[in-house]
Amino acid sequence: MSKKAILLVEDNPDDEELTLRSLKQSNILNDVVVVHDGVEALDYLYGSGSYANRDTTVTPAIILLDLKLPRLNGIEVLQRIRAEPATKLTPVVVLTSSSEEEDVVASYTMGANSYVRKPVKFPQFAAAVKQLGLYWLLLNQAT
Repeated sequence: MSKKAILLVEDNPDDEELTLRSLKQSNILNDVVVVHDGVEALDYLYGSGSYANRDTTVTPAIILLDLKLPRLNGIEVLQRIRAEPATKLTPVVVLTSSSEEEDVVASYTMGANSYVRKPVKFPQFAAAVKQLGLYWLLLNQAT
């Protein structure tokens, strides 16, 4: 049985590259599916749009979700994820540059499992992503 994929919802190409590089350096072997806005994230999760032929019974192991996204922001995506039975229990880690209290509160209110502020410097960013991967993919007991 193959490992479940990680869904990375990130519109910033630099943060996308840093996250992918950090996961690889951490020896996290899960495939990573990258989508670049909130609508594309929902299309992937629910098999619509350009993902209409995707097997939606295979859910991601974890969703790394940025908040400041085009078309549909991360809070709205999170709200939809938690409203749908198929994804209600999928771990969602908000991985964002926002440290605004209202974003933290809104994320947890909508059902985020964790809220991680992106460190500015690569070594700290890589360490944070490694810790996320180790916890959510190896230690956490998933459904």
